[in-house]
Amino acid sequence: MKAIDKLIKDYEQHCQKIAQSTSIDINESIAEKSKRKKRLESNYINWFEYHFPQYAKSPCAKYHKKMAKIIDDNDILDFLAEIFRSGAKSVHLDMGIPLWLYVRGKLKFMLLVGETDPKAKKLISDIQSQLQYNQRFINDYGRKFKYGDWADGDFTTTDGTKFVSMSIGQSVRGIREGAERPDYIVIDDVDTKKRCNNERLSREAYEWVWEDLKGCFDEGAKRQRFVVANNNFHKNTIINQLKTEFNRINKETKERGDKQTHFVLSVNAVKDVVNFEPSWPEKTDSEYWRIKFHKTPYRSFMREYMHTHIQEGAIFKNKQIQKTKILRLDQYDALCLYGDLSYKDNADYKAMILVGKKGKDFHIIDAFVRQSSRANAASWLYDTYEKYKLQNFAVSYLIEGLFAMDDFVSDFDAEGDRRGYYIPVVADKKSKANKFDRIESMSGYFERMNVFFNDKLMQTADFIALIEQILVFEKGSGAHDDAPDALQSAIAKLNNVCRVENFKARIKSRSTKRRKNRF
Repeated sequence: MKAIDKLIKDYEQHCQKIAQSTSIDINESIAEKSKRKKRLESNYINWFEYHFPQYAKSPCAKYHKKMAKIIDDNDILDFLAEIFRSGAKSVHLDMGIPLWLYVRGKLKFMLLVGETDPKAKKLISDIQSQLQYNQRFINDYGRKFKYGDWADGDFTTTDGTKFVSMSIGQSVRGIREGAERPDYIVIDDVDTKKRCNNERLSREAYEWVWEDLKGCFDEGAKRQRFVVANNNFHKNTIINQLKTEFNRINKETKERGDKQTHFVLSVNAVKDVVNFEPSWPEKTDSEYWRIKFHKTPYRSFMREYMHTHIQEGAIFKNKQIQKTKILRLDQYDALCLYGDLSYKDNADYKAMILVGKKGKDFHIIDAFVRQSSRANAASWLYDTYEKYKLQNFAVSYLIEGLFAMDDFVSDFDAEGDRRGYYIPVVADKKSKANKFDRIESMSGYFERMNVFFNDKLMQTADFIALIEQILVFEKGSGAHDDAPDALQSAIAKLNNVCRVENFKARIKSRSTKRRKNRF
């Protein structure tokens, strides 16, 4: 009860500020107002900054304009706003853009979903407060609020437009107002670290969004806007799981030649953590972000502001994860493609890593790290062979364990039959020491900063999984370690190859006198 009382008190103070900040020109004629409204409505940023000065303390960013255009241009869309923390995603996607659509007749029923019921109601209260107390909005569009209460998560306008809020996981099946079903659904900041750390709960939340929430739309309706706003701080966040699915859908959509309806707008706080060029320079400059970066734990900054899923490792550290532009393959001293296929079922990870050695450095060129079938692993191996034209280079191809006795051979041969050639893969039957000790022995290369990742693949699912397995590796963790195991084996193989190639035999003439053994 105290929580809702505080929300109501804060709401009343918020309404007073809105009324005070939205003064109008009482001398403006009807013709002037009509012309001004038409001009403002044609440009979301101008419309927003005029009607909501209390939020537009800084000019809007380019990405605010871009996400408004994407949503406005597509009556049917699924849109992910992967925006850094404090990037004003909520104010635009939960209030500004919906009201802009509403006043132009492009929104009839909005459903907003928050992490908890109070948070969802607080988010939707922004719309009700604007309808009731924003003098500029009222001057341009009249008093639109009719009945209901944001404290109940439900209110309606004079023209019958509905605004409803609820928390994630609530029953949403069959939600409607008369014959109307939602035509704008937004889900905002619903992820928690506790749920993200639980694979089952994360999957259930994702499925609720994909099946229950998206199922609220009226099938066949001409307007179905589905929007998700969040920073992408963990691999199990809803937005990250949706992003993976959207990427798959968009790839297939492009192959079929269909119209794109799934969009991902990803915005980091800064372009990189070297120059700190900001994505919203109208609000904060590079110096602000440079100071914040150095005063914030690295992993926290990268999670909250750069959408990078990292956690501090007990053995391998975040600062040791380096990226680089890979060399031409003929410039490496040696190349190795090593596989650890975890010969069980599809739920286990299968890892194959292509590594190049140059001097003291190791470059991770490409990787397959997936919970997938052996057939998919075989297909990736052949795709990689063709992608990099590996037939032109001396590459060692090894699969850990009894490769020749494993079912992988059947899938491997089937892929070779289909393509008309076979990659010279051999089994690595060499006896190996304790897995933990072997992988830990690789830490020296990371500590000396000799290991680099292909900069062009850092955001791919395979590299993200590879880096995650490296960072979480420690004795007794129970985490997957197939990828670091494959990487260690590749590095060990490359060291052996280079050691042999660099060895120079010392030759003496048979006539050379030998010194007498002093013993």
